[in-house]
Amino acid sequence: MAECASEISNTAGPVEAKVEVLDECESVWKQIEEFQSKLMLLGTETLPPSDAKLSLLMLQCKALKVDFHQWQARNPEVISTNPDVLLELGKEEVQKVKNDLEMVLSTVQSKNKRLEEDLKREQQWNEEQKQMVETLNKMEEEANTEVEHPSKKSLKTRELNELKNKLLKLETYKKELLSALGEFLDEHFPPPEEDENIKKKNSLAEPAVERISLQEFLEMLINTLMTIPHEPYITINQSFWPPYVELLLRYGVVLRHPEDPNRIRLQAYHE
Repeated sequence: MAECASEISNTAGPVEAKVEVLDECESVWKQIEEFQSKLMLLGTETLPPSDAKLSLLMLQCKALKVDFHQWQARNPEVISTNPDVLLELGKEEVQKVKNDLEMVLSTVQSKNKRLEEDLKREQQWNEEQKQMVETLNKMEEEANTEVEHPSKKSLKTRELNELKNKLLKLETYKKELLSALGEFLDEHFPPPEEDENIKKKNSLAEPAVERISLQEFLEMLINTLMTIPHEPYITINQSFWPPYVELLLRYGVVLRHPEDPNRIRLQAYHE
């Protein structure tokens, strides 16, 4: 009850409303103390020596039934009829609901972003599958047109089938690896989010820069190393979260350019 009085006294509102609520809290507290004193005077009921456990259970059952009927017959009580107090309490409740909804909205937006990234990866994988099928179909057509040497034709067909199976296995394994990597990074390295105070300060000065996730960071490094092995460096900008950059540098996953510290590359583990 003291916590209730302290909470009401901290709410912004007219002084008269606070005093009225404090008086009501004190009155309810006194009634509780009176009821407690009466219960103490009643004492405890002595259980019969025979079958004491059954008697105790019967008493507990009666007490639960009484509580059940009291809760059913009970009507919600208004803390105060003062409109100023009700207005302040309503504002506080609305603010709590607003904060909860903002948290839900942020969570949903984060999930939608991850789903969009997954969709892009699936679409890219689908395009790769289509290109692979087209290439294999061309190779199969070329193999079918070679009728001069049947033995060579059957050999090429067998090699073509083996190549198809290997490519399908590699693509499946690649998809599994990317999916496992994405799940691991989402669980242990979530997308970077700025603190609300920092966001407000940045929004006044300049528009906020969207940070890329660690998975996008690693995929960018891997693709650059595979497509441009002679120049696999990428330039760090504001979209790269500094803690993730320092983490990769500390564990030797990436290396800085010897002449430009703003450029990094993936460690060539395959060499």
